[in-house]
Amino acid sequence: MLEHHTPPTKPSRVVVIGAAGFVGGAVAARLRKDSVSVLALGRKEVDLLSPDAPDKLKALLKSGDSVIAASAKAPVKNPDMLVENMVMARAMVQALASIPLAHVVNISSDAVYADSDRPLTEASCASPGSLHGAMHLAREVMFRELKAPLAILRPSLLYGASDPHNGYGPNRFRRLAAKGEELVLFGEGEERRDHVFIDDVAELALRVLYRKSTGVLNIASGEVHSFKEIAQQVINLSGKNSSLKGTKRSGPMPHNGLRPFDIAACRKAFPDFRYTSLDEGLRKSNG
Repeated sequence: MLEHHTPPTKPSRVVVIGAAGFVGGAVAARLRKDSVSVLALGRKEVDLLSPDAPDKLKALLKSGDSVIAASAKAPVKNPDMLVENMVMARAMVQALASIPLAHVVNISSDAVYADSDRPLTEASCASPGSLHGAMHLAREVMFRELKAPLAILRPSLLYGASDPHNGYGPNRFRRLAAKGEELVLFGEGEERRDHVFIDDVAELALRVLYRKSTGVLNIASGEVHSFKEIAQQVINLSGKNSSLKGTKRSGPMPHNGLRPFDIAACRKAFPDFRYTSLDEGLRKSNG
């Protein structure tokens, strides 16, 4: 759950670590749209895997800054990537601990949660079953050592036009459909997941910064859609003649085929906020 600590107020400056990435870039753009002062940091400015990263980052920070920590190598696919992410997180925490900051917002993931038969909430068991989830949970624990007010945002599956990962789902489907190519499903695409449009993450991050909120917030639409349904919507929007193809699964269906969210906490924290519908988000992603 989130706790707000101020009326909506623009931060004096927001440092976005990972501004060259999908989430960090969207948050930086949203802040600039509201004329918030932003220091956008990517690998060119600070390589968080470099031994001198904590000192370089510290030199760029100012007392009273608010910070978005969005830099990560994701998704984590092997132990080496897990170790690299821990080195990056350590560099951030070491630098942030040395400056009196106004606020820190860590971008985490719903991957920290164990599978559940019930809709996930912020109080659900954080017991990840993947290296990616383990990375994010370990990182959350590291950031909790900071003295600055801390908010942790846990988005579900993200999609949007500028996503670089081409992961299974809306982002890959959209690129294949644009070329009129076949969309290949895992199984029959029957598993149902909650997909979140990237602009919603940026908007909620801005609102959390404005209220200097602390605590944990899931970012999920509260709706689930099958991958087959999404693929068909993408094809329809593309206007191309792409086809759908089911395949035999090589392993168990992730999350037992269903991963819903109870978004009551988000509604309580921001009663006037409404998530972008899947149809609208896919249309915006399609340009």
